[in-house]
Amino acid sequence: MADERLIVALDFHKMDDVKNLVNSLGNSVIFYKVGMELFYSVGTEVVTWLKSQNKKIFLDLKLHDIPNTVAGGLCSLMNLGADILNVHAAGGFTMMKTAAERLREESAKLGIVKPKLIAITVLTSINQAEWCGALKISEQVVQFAKTAKDAGLDGVVASPQEAALIREACGKDFLIVTPGIRPAGSDINDQSRISTPAAAIQNGANYLVVGRPIRAAENPKLAAEKILAEIK
Repeated sequence: MADERLIVALDFHKMDDVKNLVNSLGNSVIFYKVGMELFYSVGTEVVTWLKSQNKKIFLDLKLHDIPNTVAGGLCSLMNLGADILNVHAAGGFTMMKTAAERLREESAKLGIVKPKLIAITVLTSINQAEWCGALKISEQVVQFAKTAKDAGLDGVVASPQEAALIREACGKDFLIVTPGIRPAGSDINDQSRISTPAAAIQNGANYLVVGRPIRAAENPKLAAEKILAEIK
């Protein structure tokens, strides 16, 4: 069985590239992230195809709008069959609470499994030098996480550097999804608050989102398997 804790980011804009990577990774990877670049290029086709391959999907569209608009958008996306959906925690308590309640109601009405709903805290590309909030980044991330939990969300997306603080503040059942994962020796690229796979897991992360270190590797399957070994 593949380890679901590894989520590979499909940061492409063509289905051919998606299929080539997914097929090359084979049974080593079961969970994939579909973000804006890909979804805005090919639409629902990628979700349908991944489901046909028995893959799990984190549909990373980061909804952020007034409460009813976000709730309605999430219900539309839920019908595609994604396993994880997300919103921006900066949208506030009412937006998150409305979204979580509507997803629960609609999934129960339709008799389908409700996708996990998580909130973006502070993007991992932002460092303290460019952060303009009143709180330190780590303090703001924890505050966002506590608000998301109070609103009924299942977890958050946060830097692995804040994972331990979130785990302490929100408990063992709260999901923590961490991008910004860079195996030792990998390029940082446009990320700032990063961590190795092992450190992220040790700090309490449930899922690790990895893109370029796998996608750009000479042998993507070998790169993925090395990360899986480190997770284990």
